[in-house]
Amino acid sequence: MAIKRIDHIGIAVEDLDKSLTFWEHALGLRLHTVKNVPEQQVDVAFLPVGESEVELVRPTAEDSGVAKWIQKKGAGIHHICFEVDDIRAMLAQMAAQGVWLIDKEPRAGADGKLYAFVHPKSAGGVLVELYQLP
Repeated sequence: MAIKRIDHIGIAVEDLDKSLTFWEHALGLRLHTVKNVPEQQVDVAFLPVGESEVELVRPTAEDSGVAKWIQKKGAGIHHICFEVDDIRAMLAQMAAQGVWLIDKEPRAGADGKLYAFVHPKSAGGVLVELYQLP
């Protein structure tokens, strides 16, 4: 089991259009698509950068996890996501090391990806997401 690459960096934003002005115009990144993710209560704008992406994450409900995060910490870097080759083995290894996992078992995304989150208290204050591509 291994980490293969940084899949994306998630950035919590309050306003997608305003945020895209910077990412597209100032940095020259191109918006690939915007998707609504109902199970997370967010809209996500995907901006590819090489083999990774910047994901701008805007809450669609005031009680969503991202909305609460923005209320507590303000907009900014929300999480870093690593692509792994075996998410179940990675979670088992981390659990055996005493890492606090938000997800002890991976969740299945609509696109077939498996994903799980590691609690920031185990990662020096950083929310870590793990992805396994189908």
